[in-house]
Amino acid sequence: MQGTRDASITTWRKSTYSNGDQGDCVEVRDDLPGVVPIRDSKDPSIGYLTIGAASWTALTDALRD
Repeated sequence: MQGTRDASITTWRKSTYSNGDQGDCVEVRDDLPGVVPIRDSKDPSIGYLTIGAASWTALTDALRD
């Protein structure tokens, strides 16, 4: 299945790096090779930021450490 760049017709999921109290929630998409779109789940209408997959991995590794 090929990914789409149209954020309005995709499935976002809550990142496992979001906290559980519904306060700081980051949503991500998994369907684009090489990039990870991220957005604030509290206000998705403000848009999203797309970062490279390697940068996302470096960020999540740093958060884990």
